[in-house]
Amino acid sequence: MPRRLAILGSTGSVGIQALDVVSRSPDQLRVVALSASSAWEPLIEQARRHGVRRIALADRDAAARAAEAWTDGEVLAGTDGIVQLITDCECDMVLNGIVGSAGLVPTVAALGEGIDLALANKESLVVGGELVTQLAEATGAQIIPVDSEHSALFQLLASERPGTVDRLVLTASGGPFRGMRSEQLEEVTVDQALAHPTWEMGGKITIDSATLMNKGLELIEAHHLFGTPYEQIDVVVHPQSIIHSLIQLCDGATLAHLGYPDMRVPISYALHYPERVDVPVKPLDLAAFGALTFEPADEDTFACLRLAREAGRVAGTAPCTLNAANEIAVHAFLAGRLRFIEIAGVIGETLAALPAEQVHSFEGLGEADGRARRRAAELIAERAAA
Repeated sequence: MPRRLAILGSTGSVGIQALDVVSRSPDQLRVVALSASSAWEPLIEQARRHGVRRIALADRDAAARAAEAWTDGEVLAGTDGIVQLITDCECDMVLNGIVGSAGLVPTVAALGEGIDLALANKESLVVGGELVTQLAEATGAQIIPVDSEHSALFQLLASERPGTVDRLVLTASGGPFRGMRSEQLEEVTVDQALAHPTWEMGGKITIDSATLMNKGLELIEAHHLFGTPYEQIDVVVHPQSIIHSLIQLCDGATLAHLGYPDMRVPISYALHYPERVDVPVKPLDLAAFGALTFEPADEDTFACLRLAREAGRVAGTAPCTLNAANEIAVHAFLAGRLRFIEIAGVIGETLAALPAEQVHSFEGLGEADGRARRRAAELIAERAAA
């Protein structure tokens, strides 16, 4: 019987590639539910193509338009609608491809039901941290990472006994501004920041890659996924994006996961886990590259990575504050209300203004998220008025 999937964020980059993976494995995978933020027309087209009878849209206005245009099934609305989609669809796995902290509630819903989670929404662990991992342990649900770096680590660590791994090493492409200094980033445009040299991603994730915040969020995610202290997690810039992650072992060996940058590979691994199936990517030809290069991450110029590491070590509400401030700052940059070079400043000032508190509940995280968003918005407004 095929594994029944609910794909959240199905009209985004990860969701579209996940549906491509599903279409190639009709005997192993079947989509039973889809969700999107507001792109109701593409969502309906996906539902028709894959025979899905239940969809959800986070945007209630978009959901209303979808319900008028589509009479072949049920349309659910809002965050509560996405939660109902998860709890009622009788799926075996949820792929969470939602962007940003909006993905936390669906993650909690899936894990709370004991449903295995293919996780592409790194913010679920950045914001939810120990609460999310404890929930998975309590219900017995598996969290299988979809990010290419964490999928690589998941696979590399699978055969290692506890105590044998000394370090985790995440690789970063360096983004479009690799090698630049702060003064060279003063007049960066939105189009320049969106021109990623390796990956094709959505706007928010692409800007996070340009600031190296994406790698900072992945650092925090790796800490929670693999229970590894921050001092044992490194980031190295690898422009070719062929090595996705490495692990260093107690006997001096270093193991690496290599492959061409194609998100269908980690998506397929997560959706079929623990099996592997064919993915239409060409075999890696190292001779064609000739050389793979590496360099340290510049945490002075790209301060978001440093801020993320610091927030992770502080713990409590600090990662939640970091993520919320980043989402507000990135949105302001994309809207032309904040300069690229100011993104890290807004995040740092928000963290300084809101000291970390202990986390006791998801409700408390929601309150911390709201405070951080308000403070970041105030800081952006102050800059505009200056």
